[in-house]
Amino acid sequence: MNFRRRHDDRSAREDPYNVTQASRIYFLPNLMTAGNLFCGFAAVIQCIQARLAETTAAGTYLSQTREDHFRMAVWLIFGAASFDALDGRLARMGGRESLFGAEFDSLADVISFGFAPALMVIYLIIAPTQGYEAFRQLGWFLGFVYLLCGAIRLARFNVITNPLLHGDKNDSNKDFVGLPVPAAAFTVASLVLFLLKLAESDRSLHRWALALPPLLGLIAVLMVSTVRYPSGKNIDLQTKTRLLPFVGFLIFAAGLAIFKEVALLAAALGYIFFGLVRHWRRPRNPIQPKPVPPPNIL
Repeated sequence: MNFRRRHDDRSAREDPYNVTQASRIYFLPNLMTAGNLFCGFAAVIQCIQARLAETTAAGTYLSQTREDHFRMAVWLIFGAASFDALDGRLARMGGRESLFGAEFDSLADVISFGFAPALMVIYLIIAPTQGYEAFRQLGWFLGFVYLLCGAIRLARFNVITNPLLHGDKNDSNKDFVGLPVPAAAFTVASLVLFLLKLAESDRSLHRWALALPPLLGLIAVLMVSTVRYPSGKNIDLQTKTRLLPFVGFLIFAAGLAIFKEVALLAAALGYIFFGLVRHWRRPRNPIQPKPVPPPNIL
């Protein structure tokens, strides 16, 4: 009797759709997800404060300029991306994955990598185009499209990684289908940081902020596309590499320390266009016609 009870308990723990297992809250992974959500919420607050700073006569809010608030929002999005990378890795390392953790992570990602970057871009587009109603409406529209595509991307990811679904045997689990939402937010944040650096000379984003709408539209389309992007889930302390990629990583790390705005933007755009180029160069398997059996002459 005791053996059967232990066997039933173990089967319940292994079944991801057991009520107890599915709703289990593991401390460290979900703590990282909570950190992700906090950074996203704080980034939204900083975007609102940046807008308030712009409307004041002194051009500051809480003794900080609009650019200071936007810069803090960017670093908070980077912090959210770091927490997002840690929660999944801790869950996989400890075998503490649950459906609750997956849903909690997606909800946090909508705020940190969907709403916060969209709000940031909206305010940056509105600010330098005051008096041009068409540009203002374009900013709201593109911000919503970005948020919508991010939410769809997260919903699709939860569906295709559902334990009850069986994917194609030839499908590789090393790639993401569509641009990952954290990578999309990282690209937007790094571009904003680069624009803030360019605007330090004249304290104006009038010309540079207009580069945001085309990139935001491209990112939104890539999130819901079928373009595959490499995943870093399999990289750990045991991962081996060749000399050339290792030297390239060291050069990038040195460039990040010296020219962080340029290096971050180059890394983000390089990741985006790497997936596009690989997608375009991937050979298309033509549909082979089915062999026709020889006629039966007997």
